[in-house]
Amino acid sequence: MTRGQGPTVRRRRLASELRRLREAADLTIDEVGEKLECSASKVSRIETGHVGVTPRDARDMLELYGVRGDEQEALVQLAREARKRGWWHAYNEVFTGTFVGLEADASSLRAFQALLVPGLLQTRRYAHAVIRAMRPDAEETEIDRRVAARMERQQLLRDPHPPEYWAVIDEAVLHREVGGTEVMAEQLARLLEVAQLPHVTIQVVPFNAGAHPGMEGPFLILGFPEQADHDVVYVDSTSTGLYLELEADVRRYALMFDHLRAAALKPDDSIQVIAEAGRRYET
Repeated sequence: MTRGQGPTVRRRRLASELRRLREAADLTIDEVGEKLECSASKVSRIETGHVGVTPRDARDMLELYGVRGDEQEALVQLAREARKRGWWHAYNEVFTGTFVGLEADASSLRAFQALLVPGLLQTRRYAHAVIRAMRPDAEETEIDRRVAARMERQQLLRDPHPPEYWAVIDEAVLHREVGGTEVMAEQLARLLEVAQLPHVTIQVVPFNAGAHPGMEGPFLILGFPEQADHDVVYVDSTSTGLYLELEADVRRYALMFDHLRAAALKPDDSIQVIAEAGRRYET
């Protein structure tokens, strides 16, 4: 699949275009809901991409906005394509779909983690230990299901057309013993292996860098190849995630990431630090 051409990005693109066309037609969300005999909240959720839009609903909205002919057909087709199911629907009890769909369609991923190895770089045993610690009351079957979903996500980095992936991690990640020394030795060996991929860059922010912008918490910046698809920042938490799409928010996190890259060791030096930590766990 070409980056940026998956169902989640198509839905987001369609939502943005429907909002633009409604505003161009000088109609409010309430007026659209009244004319189409549906709730204003439904129109709002469609325009924010929180729910999909059926081809029929898309056609009705476009008729109301005075969009006809080839332009209407192109957008109705976009609505059809946006309703296709991605692989993550098999794990709908694990994923919200939106995050994994955006991740799958991104052409670039810039991640920062202060406490954990990023999910796309975790080994199976490390992921199991992390998820078990975060969900102490969960049944083992649920833990296994979540681990399997995380492993499936990682195929993204082995895709024939993978995104550019740049991860910055705090040095604390290397010293926090998750799952025991054997698991950590295996995990750090995985980091060294993945760092050899031409589209992957890993940097470590050393302890002696002092305070840095990432102390606020982990985040991921998703970039897309089409100009119409603006970057998104995903701020993770245990129970939910926050999506930031306003230009000012995205710019702030992009600046934070630039500062983190500058504070971090160079990639080659980072690999050395990871290798040294790995040797300590092996002994």
